[in-house]
Amino acid sequence: MPGAVWWGSDTLLPVARFAAYMAPVLWFSPDEPNLKGASGSDIRVPEPFPGEPIPDHSVLYYQLDRVLVRPGAKSRAVWRTPDGPAHSSIDLGNVAVVFVRYFAYYATEEGLGAHPHDIEPAEFRVVIVRSTWEGFEKWLPGGTRCPDPTWVMAVTRVSGQAHGLVWFWNVINVDENTQFPMHLLVEEGKHALATDKNGDGVFTKGYDVNVRINDAWGARDIIRTGLLFSGGYESWMTKTRPPQYRVLPPLPDDSPLRATLRRRTLGVKNAVYELRPLPPLTIAANDPRLAHLMADKVIANWPTEAGLNDAKGWGKALNEGAVIKSLSIAYRNDGAGGLVWSFPFFIVKHLNDPMTGGYILQRMYVRGENLRDFGWTALYTPSASRWLDSYLSVGAENLHSTDASGNIVGDWDFVFETGIKFRVNINETPAKLLHHFTDYWGLRLGIKNRGAFNINSLSYVLEFGAGSF
Repeated sequence: MPGAVWWGSDTLLPVARFAAYMAPVLWFSPDEPNLKGASGSDIRVPEPFPGEPIPDHSVLYYQLDRVLVRPGAKSRAVWRTPDGPAHSSIDLGNVAVVFVRYFAYYATEEGLGAHPHDIEPAEFRVVIVRSTWEGFEKWLPGGTRCPDPTWVMAVTRVSGQAHGLVWFWNVINVDENTQFPMHLLVEEGKHALATDKNGDGVFTKGYDVNVRINDAWGARDIIRTGLLFSGGYESWMTKTRPPQYRVLPPLPDDSPLRATLRRRTLGVKNAVYELRPLPPLTIAANDPRLAHLMADKVIANWPTEAGLNDAKGWGKALNEGAVIKSLSIAYRNDGAGGLVWSFPFFIVKHLNDPMTGGYILQRMYVRGENLRDFGWTALYTPSASRWLDSYLSVGAENLHSTDASGNIVGDWDFVFETGIKFRVNINETPAKLLHHFTDYWGLRLGIKNRGAFNINSLSYVLEFGAGSF
C-alpha cells in the first residue's frame, strides 16, 4: 500500500510512538547559517524552544492536530490522561484518519525580512485500515495474509506549509513511487519545508509536489541573499544537498522503515533528532513575538476529535484541502467604471489545465451607468500566487445604449481580453491589516477587444482589488 509506514497487531499506541512512525528526514543546505559550519552528527538544528531543556542533539516537535473517528466506533478513539495530551494514546480500532504536524524551531530566520524565532510546520495525513480491507487486492492479489488481526498505518498526503500561505504549500499526494521516511528539504536561511518524494536531495516541480504545481514554493535557497523571487519556482533556486546534511528521525525499533533508511545512509554518520511534543503556549508567555508565532499552531488539549459517518466522509477527509475555494473582487475600469469578481469555474472547485497546471475561472463584471452593462468571461491564469502573471479571458458582454426612440437597448457581443496581473502578499507590507480580507491584493493591466473578428473596438483595462485572481 503506498505510504505504509507501519503494520502490526498493537491496537493502543501512545501518541509519541504513533508520531515517530512517519517522522521525516530533514535535509539542509550546506550553507544554512544556523548550522554554524556543522555537518553530519555535529548538526544541532532544529533547536528546542526557549525554556525547553537543551539537549546535545537536534529537536523536532510534533502535535496530533485532529483525529477522525471510525464510523460505528464502540469506544473512545483517544485515551487521555490528566498529565496532558503528550501522554495520551490512540486506539487504532476506533480511529480512521489522523492529522499530524511536525514543527521545526530556529532561533533566527536569515535573509530578506530576517527576524528572531522561526517555526516551520509540515502536516502528514495518516489513514488507519485493517489488514482485511479489500482495497489491498490492488497491490496484493488475493489480499493480505496476516495470521493475527493487523492494523496498517499509511500516509496519504504530506504538506510542507511554506511561509504560512496555503497557495505556497508544497503538497504531495502519496503514490507508489513515494518513499518513506519522507525527506523534507529545508530552505536555506528561511527554513520553509519542501517535500522530496524520492529522497534524492533535489526538488523537482511536478514530481516532488503534485497539488497546485505552479504555486508550490519549493525550496528557494537563493532568497537568503535578500533577493525576492516570488514568480514560479525554478530548479536553480535550490542548492544540491550532500548526504551529510541530513538529520534523521528516531524511528521506533519495530518500524519497517529502519532497514530502508539504513541502506540510504550507509557510510554517512548523520545526526538524529529528538522528537518532542509541541509545548503549550505558556512557554512563550514572556516573549510576545514567539507567542504570536505559536498562537495559530498550538492546539490546547490536542487532538480535536470528529466523527465520520460513512466511507464517503472518509474520502472527503483525505482530500480535504486539495482545493482552495477563492473569490476575488476588484474595481474595474475599461472606459467606464464598475466592479469585477472571479470565482472557481465549478463554484466550489477549481478547473485546472492539466497541461500547464494553470487555472480556468469564471469572471463577471458590471459597468457603466447604474452598473447596467454586464460581462461574463472564462479567465485563464498560470498561477494564483506569483508576483507577476499573464492572463487571458474570453466571453461575452452586454452593453446598453439609448436608441433614437429613447429606449435603452442591450447588445451582446464577443469579448477577448489579455494582459498582466501584479499580486502583493499584503502580510509583507505596511498594510498587512488588510489580510483579514485576503492575503493577496493585486493590480491588473489589460487590453480588451469587443467583436469576434474585427479589431476595431479596443480599450484598456485597469483593475485593482482583493484576491488571488
